[in-house]
Amino acid sequence: MKVTQTPIAGLTIYEPRIFADDRGFFVETYNQSRYTEISEAFVQDNLSYSKKGTLRGLHFQKPHTQGKLIYAIHGEIFDVAVDLRRTSPTFGKWFGLLLNGDNKKQFYVPVGFAHGFLVVSDAALVSYKCTDVYHPETEGSLLWNDSDVGIVWPDVGMKPILSAKDAVAPVLKNISPDRLF
Repeated sequence: MKVTQTPIAGLTIYEPRIFADDRGFFVETYNQSRYTEISEAFVQDNLSYSKKGTLRGLHFQKPHTQGKLIYAIHGEIFDVAVDLRRTSPTFGKWFGLLLNGDNKKQFYVPVGFAHGFLVVSDAALVSYKCTDVYHPETEGSLLWNDSDVGIVWPDVGMKPILSAKDAVAPVLKNISPDRLF
């Protein structure tokens, strides 16, 4: 397994080994002993299917915080994390990468980040492991196109498809400090 640290502390890319032949492939998608950088235990697995142009996020939970290990089973997404840790030197900065069913890359987003993704293929099946169960009453959102954050989303030839909640999420400067990390 190849492990790569990103320019933002805590965000980690995992590239599992792919065993492929003329029959197909085999990939070990999770083995706790190989993810030594993750100190929390995973307690919930989620599966998301979305069509092209769907933008899910940017979401976070507090106080029931979640670290997430994300990967695309099928299709391709542009996956993004935004640093919401107030004392971090990278507060308000973002990092994104393409995850797809071919490259099998996994992206670990620890507690303290807003997370979201844009589907860039016709559809995508995305799996993610979480370090806490989902508590809807503690969920927060950051507006996907906050100009102060400046995420450069890929052009998918259409306006993003957003949930009603995500369409009206606040910009970073309007999120209450007690909701940040």
